[in-house]
Amino acid sequence: MFAKARVHPFIFFGSSLFLWIFVLYTILWQDSAKSLTDALHSFITTHFSWWYILMVAATLIFCFVLMVSRLGDLKLGRDDDAPDFSFASWLSMLFSAGMGIGILFYAVAEPVTHYLNTPESPGARFGEAGHALKVTFFHWGLHAWAIYVTVGLSLAYFTHRKGEPLSIRFALRPLIGKMVDSKLGYCIDILAVLGTLFGVATSLGLGVIQINSGLDHLYQIGISTGIQIGLIVFVTLLATISVVSGVNKGIKLLSQFNILVAILLVLFIFCIGPTVKILDLFVQNIGVYLQGLPNVTFHTSGRKDSTWMSSWTLFYWGWWMAWAPFVGMFIARISKGRTVREFIAAVLFVPSLFTFFWFTVFGETAIHLIEGGNQGIIEAVKTNLPVALFVFLEAMPLGSITSGLAVIVIFTFFITSSDSGSFVIDMITSGGSLNPAPLQKIYWALMEGLVAAVLLLAGGLQSLQIAAICAALPFSVVILLMMISLIKAMREEAPQRK
Repeated sequence: MFAKARVHPFIFFGSSLFLWIFVLYTILWQDSAKSLTDALHSFITTHFSWWYILMVAATLIFCFVLMVSRLGDLKLGRDDDAPDFSFASWLSMLFSAGMGIGILFYAVAEPVTHYLNTPESPGARFGEAGHALKVTFFHWGLHAWAIYVTVGLSLAYFTHRKGEPLSIRFALRPLIGKMVDSKLGYCIDILAVLGTLFGVATSLGLGVIQINSGLDHLYQIGISTGIQIGLIVFVTLLATISVVSGVNKGIKLLSQFNILVAILLVLFIFCIGPTVKILDLFVQNIGVYLQGLPNVTFHTSGRKDSTWMSSWTLFYWGWWMAWAPFVGMFIARISKGRTVREFIAAVLFVPSLFTFFWFTVFGETAIHLIEGGNQGIIEAVKTNLPVALFVFLEAMPLGSITSGLAVIVIFTFFITSSDSGSFVIDMITSGGSLNPAPLQKIYWALMEGLVAAVLLLAGGLQSLQIAAICAALPFSVVILLMMISLIKAMREEAPQRK
């Protein structure tokens, strides 16, 4: 089985061993596991918050500098290579893989939370909608996608232009040379597997919590860990079918479907909500975001209480860095034939602008309803964060239809996150193969569902946040090395193109 599937034994079994130890330890000794993860989380947020902030800022600066330099002319492939996918298909796949479930989970919850509770960041004022959206944009905008660009660009360059296998360790060859084929290189790929799996498991956990909350709000089925695990099993089986069908069938078609439905949903809210006000505030919010970008980028809470920073910014930076191997490898796989400049501009700005519009539509409309006297949204955000979206939709026309549509979109985002994540892990554990064997895809899709279920058992939403932050720390060092390695390789090639 393993020879036929081209499994890399050290990476496959090393990753599997760690995960099975984690699963069994968490199930058998839940209290001990919770104490250990809480202690690790406290240690990281106390001693390394500055590192997370600095690393994410570095990726954004790296992207801007590279995009405007002459190195941006280099193509991700041979100079005569054409793109494998149309521009529209390419964008739908990278965006769906990047942030699908999250934009629904936090569409109403995050802007309203920041509106009701003044965040610890420069210039914050209680009850200011513009500042609430600025903070939301900060978490979901350029910084998040800069992390993905950094990893994805490095992988795409070394795979499509240099002929390396598509795996994290090969992007470090200019720095460590033949050691990419040693145990050091294998350990780097194991870190990528673990980061990917915990990052995806975080998203799956958020998705299933919201699906359960939505179904309970609509049909009163109840909310429990048992129901959520049952939903994980059901959707994981659907994701397994999708990932086995391949990137050109299941993943591509599902990505296009859920992006289309998500666009229809946001346009519906846009049209029936305060449309002109949304347009005004969309432009204004982008200006406020860009104006405050330098301040919030390097804000670390300093001597203040770091609770808010840990719950929001550090969680997001950890989540995005944990997702970076997954999203980076996936968009690298589908980006052959693009130039470096085109890759950075498209991946950095297009999804960010759509995300800004999405949060402005949902967030500003929700705040508009609150200012008009709607207390239900406030209560939902304070007591049951995942149900806030459905309480909001219920306050709008055709609420039962749009709520059902939202559940469908969450389901499809759930599937595409799982099958895309499985596909990426398959490539890593097969030594960089672009077409890993079906048995591996099945194994890793099931493993993602299992880890998500275990994290829910271990503490629900809080355990998901802790897993994302902890998984990101070791991989953040790899991201830094990837930036150095990519610049080194590009500068060696650039003189040949004068």
